[in-house]
Amino acid sequence: MGKLAITGGEPVRKKRFDPWPVYTEAERSALEDVLTNRNWGGQPFPGKHAAAFAKTFAELHTAKHAQCVNTGTVAIQAALKALDIQPGDEVLVPAYTWEGTVGPVLLVNAVPVFVDVDPDTYCLHAKPIEPAITPKTRAILPVHLGMRFADLDAIMPVAHKHNLKVVEDCAHVHGGMWRNKGAGSIGDLGAFSFQSSKLITCGEGGCVITNNLEYFERVQSYINAGRASVTDKFKRRIIGFNYRLGEFQAAVLRAQLDRFPKQQQIRQANIEYFEARVRTTRGLGFLKAEPRITRTAPYSYVLKYFAARAKDVPRAAFVAALQLEGIPCDGLFYEPVYRSSLFPVKATEFPALSWGRPQPIDLRNVSPCPVSERAAYQEAVWFPHYLFLGDKKEIDTIIDAIFKTLDNIEELRGLQHPAVRSQGMSRADRES
Repeated sequence: MGKLAITGGEPVRKKRFDPWPVYTEAERSALEDVLTNRNWGGQPFPGKHAAAFAKTFAELHTAKHAQCVNTGTVAIQAALKALDIQPGDEVLVPAYTWEGTVGPVLLVNAVPVFVDVDPDTYCLHAKPIEPAITPKTRAILPVHLGMRFADLDAIMPVAHKHNLKVVEDCAHVHGGMWRNKGAGSIGDLGAFSFQSSKLITCGEGGCVITNNLEYFERVQSYINAGRASVTDKFKRRIIGFNYRLGEFQAAVLRAQLDRFPKQQQIRQANIEYFEARVRTTRGLGFLKAEPRITRTAPYSYVLKYFAARAKDVPRAAFVAALQLEGIPCDGLFYEPVYRSSLFPVKATEFPALSWGRPQPIDLRNVSPCPVSERAAYQEAVWFPHYLFLGDKKEIDTIIDAIFKTLDNIEELRGLQHPAVRSQGMSRADRES
């Protein structure tokens, strides 16, 4: 019997962390208001709760306009339609992200082009962008991942130089700011998700923000079955769909948003405490500090694990050991999209992959992105944001579990525990 819980010892934590999402009487009251007023859906458009939330959410992110939609994936899709991305156009995307970033590009019959990420941030790297641009390139889709932003100071000049549009995927950065400008307000449009794990959630939902009225009107028409937008200044008519957010979800979002600033203060203070205690720990690394992020949005806390500095014990064993010590975390949280089991793309289903090309593009067999692969399969360890909503004693248990695991890392060598094998599987396969 070893000292680690995974080898038979006592775990650091026997009590679960407080569950996420958080709700109070504010959500209950808001839901009752929707129930009794009988305006449950997204029509009449926009709903009372959806319109009120969108106005406040836009202000939080220094944007003029915001439109709620039914998912974060649809938010990206609607943003691409607002930019008039055409079949066959190319959109540059990071390789290390959730499949829902890339799927919308295919769903508008455009072509995603994978670009590697920055090893300091795990966000889209600015340097490989320009070599990836072709005459077909129309847009860049940077993802602000984990706790960091893609380098907008470097990406936006490249976009302007080549007359490209920028859609920021902001699913991880609710309330975040880059040089005092809100996430999603620096590019042409920003897309947010309110799925259950997100910093602000209503179970499923999303939002598009922009400072451009014409783009805003196109988003409204696209998600409201092609109807004229509320302002209808530009008189644009497009085929649309019912991608509206229902009023039950919007009501929950309003309550979530009211609570959000205090939660962010707690997370930020706890993360600073956590980093101060583990900063010099052998075997661990950290994303590069970024002073241009003037308001942090820690969707997840991301550590780097270096097996070579931890007696060559693989990350899967380290993560599995932490989990059995009572600390929720994940290693293979994302993988390069082109390797994901949730990305079974075929050229026969997406004809733009063949147009004007001697051979169809095989998005499952593209040039590897080495930083993305290293992050996915070797380095990154993700801790969910709700772990950092407690007091410092709660944070101490995370730290104690990390120290305990690293101090007894030899116990993990060659371990064939089911939890270790599970960590070698993709998240999609583990959750299937």
